[in-house]
Amino acid sequence: MSMPRLVFAACIFSLAAIALATLPVTYIFGDSLTDVGNNNFLQYSLAKSNYPWYGIDYSGGQATGRFTNGRTIGDFISAKLGISSPPAYLSVSQNVDTLLKGVNYASGGAGILNDTGLYFIQRLSFDDQINNFKKTKEVITANIGEAAANKHCNEATYFIGIGSNDYVNNFLQPFLADGQQYTHDEFIELLISTLDQQLQSLYQLGARKIVFHGLGPLGCIPSQRVKSKRRQCLTRVNEWILQFNSNVQKLIIILNHRLPNAKFIFADTYPLVLDLINNPSTYGNLASLPYILIYMLMVRGEATCRGLCLPNSKVCRNRHEFVFWDAFHPSDAANAVLAEKFFSLLFSSAPSPTPAPSP
Repeated sequence: MSMPRLVFAACIFSLAAIALATLPVTYIFGDSLTDVGNNNFLQYSLAKSNYPWYGIDYSGGQATGRFTNGRTIGDFISAKLGISSPPAYLSVSQNVDTLLKGVNYASGGAGILNDTGLYFIQRLSFDDQINNFKKTKEVITANIGEAAANKHCNEATYFIGIGSNDYVNNFLQPFLADGQQYTHDEFIELLISTLDQQLQSLYQLGARKIVFHGLGPLGCIPSQRVKSKRRQCLTRVNEWILQFNSNVQKLIIILNHRLPNAKFIFADTYPLVLDLINNPSTYGNLASLPYILIYMLMVRGEATCRGLCLPNSKVCRNRHEFVFWDAFHPSDAANAVLAEKFFSLLFSSAPSPTPAPSP
């Protein structure tokens, strides 16, 4: 069996074990794809979604700090695991009972590199998020003791989805230094070496079961396709993303061999997202319009939102038919499809737990 297949087989086995747990504890790290409101607590952050029309299709119809019209993939996965979606860390940072059940550290605009998203003024980089997890462990340790805290952290599961902003809000921005200072090969090396140290830091804090979500085809998101005269995916950007994913997968294999009891997993979400974009007609309600038409409607302002969804944006009624909510983020409908595919692929050998209450 080839190494990638071995990694994939281990992924299925490990994640099935997670699904079998009575009440799995999950800690989530990431960017705007999984942020559930942390940026709302950053006074000067320009990366917020606490205004209409974000949250219009979430329970209550109000903005929640999520960068979509409804739920994130993390919300759907949590429900399938039978737990409530972990709350934003900054909303519960001293509540030990909540911290013990798992929290979400993700921050819109965050990246692997601390310079990523610099023009958002405030955001929690991956290093910041790891430091907040360190604070979490300190609070837990003070309440239940060091041995119990270590056991708790060892048994929890850590979901990480980060790196998109290192491209979209860093390397691909011509006015930022990294895009001018580094070749892409050099930039990849910087990202991977930094990520290596970050994952080891989490390990030193007790993380043993880590699921790292690879990046999707960023060359196909609306903010990138608008750069193409024919509104096509940017091949070079997608090639860079595939190179990044490949290097992360190699890093995960190395760390699993280097670190005792590490069960790090690379979850390749790239093909899942690409298939949704290229073949929306195979996914229920998303079949009503082909992706390219959806996108062209969006950039003309006739569909969901143009750029970021602002209070004065025109919001379409048939949002459930759109792959993207704005120029960067999937819609609630797309997140539901992606979560279902991801869960079915990686948890197929485990029985379905009791569903969590709707948000």
